[in-house]
Amino acid sequence: MREQLLGEANVPFISMSGSEFIEMFAGLGASRVRKLFEKAKKLSPCIIFIDEIDAIGSRRTSSSGAESENNQTLNQLLVEMDGFEKNDAIIVLAATNRPEMLDKALLRPGRFDRQITIAPPDMRGREEILRIYSKEKKISSEIDLKSVAEDTAGFTGAELSNIMNEAAIIATVNKHDEILKQDLEDAVKKVTVGLQKTSRIISEKDKRLTAYHEAGHAIVGKFLETILDVKEISIIPRRSSTDGYTMYKSNEDKFYISKTEIEEKLISLLGGRAAEKLALDDISTRCK
Repeated sequence: MREQLLGEANVPFISMSGSEFIEMFAGLGASRVRKLFEKAKKLSPCIIFIDEIDAIGSRRTSSSGAESENNQTLNQLLVEMDGFEKNDAIIVLAATNRPEMLDKALLRPGRFDRQITIAPPDMRGREEILRIYSKEKKISSEIDLKSVAEDTAGFTGAELSNIMNEAAIIATVNKHDEILKQDLEDAVKKVTVGLQKTSRIISEKDKRLTAYHEAGHAIVGKFLETILDVKEISIIPRRSSTDGYTMYKSNEDKFYISKTEIEEKLISLLGGRAAEKLALDDISTRCK
């Protein structure tokens, strides 16, 4: 149980993880729920936040043992949330990545009746998040965080933080005094397509085949309206499942995809196969 003063609301803020309620000893979970709300009532008005609530809020079963302990903990939480007096100015918040697992009783009016889905940040949000994570790092003036935000559509705040940390590590390995543009670009590639596998020995025949295959993706994509410009083509393997990649530019957040876009993505993917057939008069598949 962690207590602090909440910034904007200016009231006490008590936070716990759902897993902190559960122990191997029966009855401790329900006891901790009672203690949590007793403390909250003494600090009222205050806010309670339970992270990963699916650890105690998943659907109840008739099982015994650990499941029975979970059921008791959840039942106690439901009782506490329903038993507020009018002068108990306590707000209960919770977070989970698995809302489908929650017991229906938790989502009824008077409990967690307002559900907010936090979507990945848009381009402006990503740019602001990158600025926050770059404040304590020495970055070059040549770096354009807006450009990085454009290339990271769909990334969460944690992933953006990881990119900045990876950029700092790469800059340190390269013995740079600050994070350079290339360091940040390498960090984005490391997070999106994986580490370079420079130790793998690749035959000239496989390199040639990969080059034609990736070039096929790029050339076909050039003639498709919905495919953006190619940013980079590589025949250096990065993941165990690929020997090369073609990276396209991304400058917008997409919430819908049309039938035409889906069809042209398939055409672009098949461009590699077509290039192999035209250049080598053969097609290939990857060996396990």
